[in-house]
Amino acid sequence: MLIPEGLEFRTSSYSDRSDCVAVADVPGGAVVRDSQHPDREHLGFAALEWVALLRTAGA
Repeated sequence: MLIPEGLEFRTSSYSDRSDCVAVADVPGGAVVRDSQHPDREHLGFAALEWVALLRTAGA
């Protein structure tokens, strides 16, 4: 998945100060990053993969 520049990330409501995850919506999916290290690689999910992950995680 090609990850566009200038994404607007939001912090997960399930995160705490030591384990932070941020998510950005993109056309056709979502992008996840470690909010403690935003300069590191991001992980992209196609829409179906993202829905499956959220269902599996119980969100």
